[in-house]
Amino acid sequence: MSKAPVAKATTATLTISSKNYSSWSLRGWLLCRMAGLEFEEKRIDIDDPEQRQELLLLSPSVLVPRLTHDGVTVWDTLAIAEYLAETMPGAGLLPTDRVARAHCRAVSGEMHSGFHNLRSALPMSLKARHKSFKIFSGARPDVERIKTIWSECLEAYGGPWLFGASPTVADAMYAPVCTRFRTYAVELEAPLTAYCDTIFAWPLIQEWTQDALAEPEDIIELDVEF
Repeated sequence: MSKAPVAKATTATLTISSKNYSSWSLRGWLLCRMAGLEFEEKRIDIDDPEQRQELLLLSPSVLVPRLTHDGVTVWDTLAIAEYLAETMPGAGLLPTDRVARAHCRAVSGEMHSGFHNLRSALPMSLKARHKSFKIFSGARPDVERIKTIWSECLEAYGGPWLFGASPTVADAMYAPVCTRFRTYAVELEAPLTAYCDTIFAWPLIQEWTQDALAEPEDIIELDVEF
């Protein structure tokens, strides 16, 4: 009797950039880890002159983060989130309740498409700490809106994550904001501080942060959102 063919292991690759600076890379990486996807991590070399120029110009041709999995290539963080939720529905990336699921998609989409002033004023840098930082007026409405989103979610679903007992796409989308608020000493009400503490205690965030701190010394011109 012939043996049944052995299925080939599905291979996946996630292309990312700097772990210290790239909030979008962090989001894509979190989503893949939350989904339980085994993947090879491919880093863009920011010392390569061409890649460095593209990053500084925020060129769309970089397409980071980018997930290649099972013959599919998908970029854009929300597209990766939806692909993973569809491919691995048991991972719990989206809430099971229809209303909560719609809410999760809405606040995740808001993070994805908005808050441009916040990104400019408070660029992600996990190595940096500012005991006091004056946030320019254009970014303050973004900060207040994020506080409102977090407060509404925590009140509606009971915490400690934005949509209840487990992390979802929304937490992956807002985790880099927690790091920004810590870096720039943004004052938060107690429930929001507790939420950020939940993010900082997340083993995935601790793993990413450890790698970020081990990166080469800060490159000033890369202290921007990409």
